[in-house]
Parts: sequence; structure tokens; C-alpha cells
Amino acid sequence: MTPTSRRLLLGLPFAAAAVGGIGFYTALQRQRTGAYNPRGVPSALIGQKPPEFSLPALPESGVEAFGSADLANLPGPALVNFWASWCVPCIIEHPQLMKLSREGMPIYGIAYKDKPADSLQFIRRHGNPFGRLAQDAPGRVAIDWGVYGVPESYLLDRQGLIRWRYAGPITEEVLNLDLRVLMRRYG
Repeated sequence: MTPTSRRLLLGLPFAAAAVGGIGFYTALQRQRTGAYNPRGVPSALIGQKPPEFSLPALPESGVEAFGSADLANLPGPALVNFWASWCVPCIIEHPQLMKLSREGMPIYGIAYKDKPADSLQFIRRHGNPFGRLAQDAPGRVAIDWGVYGVPESYLLDRQGLIRWRYAGPITEEVLNLDLRVLMRRYG
């Protein structure tokens, strides 16, 4: 091995560390300015119609089920929310969903990989913000939507196009800084 190739091999770890450091610094700067959201999850569905689906209603909920056809032409923006009774962040999110529902925002709920009795008990205990409520027990529809985990929400515009996706609980901050802004834009 020549001295030049040895120097190159010795310099390789330093070059890799420098590239990593630059990437880390860039991410920190973008976080500081708000241009980078580490919780943001990209979605191929933004600007698209939801995948075709039809789901059954949650038994004994008294709320009608829905499918993709019901999301085609909406009177205004609507929220599709994937949730489950076993999901602790869903409890954190629930007061914001109740608030949106009281304000007239249509919310379509999909109980993800949950037992119907548990889902029913959850909405009886915490309130039901869902104008339409379906169950996705096997989780196949969630896979088609690209759901990473619950809770996960999608904002649809009047034409039924997906305009926003949020993975995680909709907190008061997310509601006021993100969702309400988009609701006005697409309202």
C-alpha cells in the first residue's frame, strides 16, 4: 500500500464525521427556523384522493360507517382520524377532536386494529367526536393510507383531496398552529 492510499484511508473516518456533522448542524438550523419538523412524516397521498375502501360500522355505536365514496365531495374540509382504544396518545388527542366536532368540523373516525367492544367503551367514556365511524380490524385500509401508527390524521379539502397528514396526537398547539390554518385555507 502506498503512503498516499494510507493517508486516504486514515482521512476517510474524518471525512465521514465532517459530513455527518454538517448534516446534523443543518437539521438543527432548520428546526430552529421551523423549516424542519422531526415528527413530520412524508405521505405520497398529499394532493391525492384517498385509496378506495369501504369499512363496516362500529356495532352499537349508532354512527354510520363510511368509505372512500363518502369522502369524494365534501361540504368543506374534513378530518379522517385513525385511532384505537388501546392508544394512550389517542386519549391526549381526544379533547381536541371533541372541540373540533363541537365547532362543526366533520370528523371521520376509523378504529384501527381494535376490538369493537373496546372502541365502543372508549367513545362512551370520552365522548364521540365522529360524525361517521368505521372499524378497520385487520388494518388493511390503514396500510393503504400509509398509516405508521395511531393516532394519525388526514385533512381533506372539499374535493376530497388529502391536504395534510399528521402522525401523532393533535395537541392544542398542533390544532392552533397547523390544523386551523389549513382549515381556513381549504374552507
